[in-house]
Amino acid sequence: MHTAYLTHSACLKHDMGADHPECPARIHAVEDQLISSGLLPFLDWHEAPRADKKQLARVHDRDYIEQIFSTAPREGMIHLDPDTAMNSHSLEAALRSAGAAVMATDIVISGHVENAFCNIRPPGHHAGHRSSAGFCIFNNVAVAAAHALEHHGLQRVAIADFDVHHGDGTEDIFHDDPRVMLCSTFQHPYYPYCGADSGNEHIINVPLPAGTASAEFRAAVTAHWLPALERFQPQMLFISAGFDAHREDDMGGFGLSDGDYGWVTDQLKDIANRHAGRRIVSVLEGGYELHALGRSAMYHVKSMSGL
Repeated sequence: MHTAYLTHSACLKHDMGADHPECPARIHAVEDQLISSGLLPFLDWHEAPRADKKQLARVHDRDYIEQIFSTAPREGMIHLDPDTAMNSHSLEAALRSAGAAVMATDIVISGHVENAFCNIRPPGHHAGHRSSAGFCIFNNVAVAAAHALEHHGLQRVAIADFDVHHGDGTEDIFHDDPRVMLCSTFQHPYYPYCGADSGNEHIINVPLPAGTASAEFRAAVTAHWLPALERFQPQMLFISAGFDAHREDDMGGFGLSDGDYGWVTDQLKDIANRHAGRRIVSVLEGGYELHALGRSAMYHVKSMSGL
């Protein structure tokens, strides 16, 4: 077993309303495709634990964490921001999602598996140090990266984010931390309307116009991400795996195909093989057209597993 699969049933109970695109069916779409492709039986399945407040506080303000705990409803629904709501199961789902990323980091660093994919929700990459945003409550990939640094003592980790939306929360958290390289391709101008001019030597932002398709995306990764990652030589690689840049997904204006997600994963695996002892943790971010999401995630996991 060299690829782990982490999820939790609580992620199916977080629900922000019947018409909300970030819906429980996303979990099923990914898992059903992994089953139908024959991949799931070969993955090392784990039930995600809860992240604790200490793990969350490595990247989130303690007052913000307490606000989330204190405002989480026992019944009904409340809105944290115009896009992000919580029902009575949302806090549990958010803790399990961050906890999946932490556990994945632990089992990859331990050598139990080479890499891991977390099929979780709510997503995380828009959640900043002190704020929810864009369907995100806690920043799952940031919690995992900080855990690798602070708990396991790594000195350099990298996060690759190919969601159609810029991972502004991840940038907010790590913008001034040179131990973390963030490589982000995203549609611009588009939500969250930032990132085009906020990069630095370890924040590799690559804004791309609406209409970007396979050739342009692959050229951007090849020209910007890969040389930066080679220079940085990360000891572990994390992936914010958003699949809403797919041409069938109307949450964005990109034109990527299923195979592009396999290709970019192959490139990141090559970096991890050379510099990071093959260690990769991937967490689900966006992807809202269910058929495209399932297929794209399958290509991603297939590449990670080598099956």
